[in-house]
Amino acid sequence: MFVDNVVGHINRAFDRIVIVIAILCFLICTYALIDTIHVYYHANDNSLLAFRPDFDSDTNKLGKLSKECVAWVKVKKTKIDYPVMQGEDNSKYLNMDPYGEYSLSGSIFLDYRNNPQFTDDYSLLYGHHMEQGAMFGALDKYLEQDYFDKHKDDWLKTKTNKKYKIKIFAVLESQATNSLIFSPTTTSITELNQYITKHAKYYDNTPSTSQKIIALSTCKYPDTEDRVIVFGHLEEAK
Repeated sequence: MFVDNVVGHINRAFDRIVIVIAILCFLICTYALIDTIHVYYHANDNSLLAFRPDFDSDTNKLGKLSKECVAWVKVKKTKIDYPVMQGEDNSKYLNMDPYGEYSLSGSIFLDYRNNPQFTDDYSLLYGHHMEQGAMFGALDKYLEQDYFDKHKDDWLKTKTNKKYKIKIFAVLESQATNSLIFSPTTTSITELNQYITKHAKYYDNTPSTSQKIIALSTCKYPDTEDRVIVFGHLEEAK
């Protein structure tokens, strides 16, 4: 009888532990789901489109969005259609949206060393690789020949109404430690061009009216140093 009681208590205790573990698993999964939805909501926040400037007019609301919003970039036929931020370092907008709120999807941002008017020979943009092509999640698609060939026309407009057309000409993979690519204001444009020509997976040698280069960079995989970088000629538009 005593043994039966002990066994009964043990079984009931075990059942309670199983129930508690099941509840904890449910709560963790629910939190993970809510967190994922929250992340992708920020990455696809259509409210930002109210600030998108008209490329062909002088209408421009970027200054009203934030004093650190320097431009808007759009890559046709993709979801890349975002304000470009610039902080005092390259960490600020990794986890901050253009409204200044915490966000795991962060913002598209210009390297803090670059001129916000995009007057440098080489300008560098960063963005997280998000699912469903959000943020810079479409960049790895440029590693496919057909996609590379069909997605080359972009534009960028600064908050002071300087207008640029972007003609994509190359894509390559590299490491975040590659100083030639990730030191935009000290990189020789000649050396950069030579490197791109040698290492690009796909390269379009169509002549450009400009020697200025803009790069769009994102992670290839989470928590790694692997990067996908798409390069374009930055042509000033009239």
